[in-house]
Amino acid sequence: MTIPIQNEKRRIVQIEPWIDKSELRELERVIDSTFVVEHELTREFEQRTVELTGGKHAIAVCNGTLALFVGLKALGIGPDDEVIVPNFTFIASSNAVILAGATPVLCEVREDSFCLDVTWAERLVTRKTKAVMPVHLYGQSADMSEVMAFAGRHGLRVVEDAAEAIGVSFEGKHVGTFGDVGVLSYYGNKTITCGEGGILLTNDDALAKAAYRLKNYGRDHKGTFVHESIGFNFSFTDLQAAIGIAQMKKMRTIVSKKREIHDRYVAELRDLSDFRPVYIDPRCQPVFWFTSFLCEDPATLAAFLQGQHIETRRLFYPLHLQPCYAHCKAIRGVDCTFPVSEEIYRRGISLPSSCLLTPDEQSYVIEQIRRFYADRR
Repeated sequence: MTIPIQNEKRRIVQIEPWIDKSELRELERVIDSTFVVEHELTREFEQRTVELTGGKHAIAVCNGTLALFVGLKALGIGPDDEVIVPNFTFIASSNAVILAGATPVLCEVREDSFCLDVTWAERLVTRKTKAVMPVHLYGQSADMSEVMAFAGRHGLRVVEDAAEAIGVSFEGKHVGTFGDVGVLSYYGNKTITCGEGGILLTNDDALAKAAYRLKNYGRDHKGTFVHESIGFNFSFTDLQAAIGIAQMKKMRTIVSKKREIHDRYVAELRDLSDFRPVYIDPRCQPVFWFTSFLCEDPATLAAFLQGQHIETRRLFYPLHLQPCYAHCKAIRGVDCTFPVSEEIYRRGISLPSSCLLTPDEQSYVIEQIRRFYADRR
């Protein structure tokens, strides 16, 4: 069924949050209380995250990048230390390591899952290596059995970047709870959002205490001017928590809808030989944050769909190619060759993946993709 799209208001977006009056009702709780910074709703949001993930501690931080920074510093990672980071990820992963004063060491990723290649990582370990940072990409899990075994062999700490992976599990365990610390993100385009925000997960009491001090000016408690250590202000707010609580109540519906969207794209486009869905590890229970495909000319396809008022997104640009790292001495590996990362970027495209995508809109997207390939025969 063709959907006539007359103007920009009818544009099919690549991703958008599901926000309605349920968020407003939770925000009214905050306004009525007059406590807007880290009060009862923040504690409720943290507790809901504990219950969802099975982690022992969930510490709310102003955003996911700074949650990674806090996790690294709580582990004592800093100058002269190295952290192995996948080359194919959003740049926040490596920038958090740089912010902590340590050196990111770029590692190639696997062709199938796009996640950290442990075989490659074995070559990167030096006496300075202190941690490895697996990143769970696009709602898919890294192979945490391999990552944890690798870390154990070399005595490394594990910092899980699960920014894109709330609700994702590997062999029945929620990602972000395997390593020493893990991080979830609630940025505006994530599966559930607070507008902005992050959560640091850990099962270690001492790390939880250190992380809380770091985000709370070096104090164990608010409301005092005695600071046990040097810390910063990375506070969450009850305003963010209110939106997050409303979102968590919708999460089962959001995840189910995203799976339906993914499965329909895969089913109705499977006959296109040059349009392959991204692999999902059978041990992973994914959450399809984005539904992505690999094809031979994603840039031309994206331009065509843009002309049909359909937004898409390219996959992440490999870190070793980032202009900001071209002459950066704070990162190691930018002068190496990463053929897998480059091939994934060259071929990857993310389709409209919002839980608000209607069946008619998805039909239109599918129809236009099929039209694009029919015109190229």
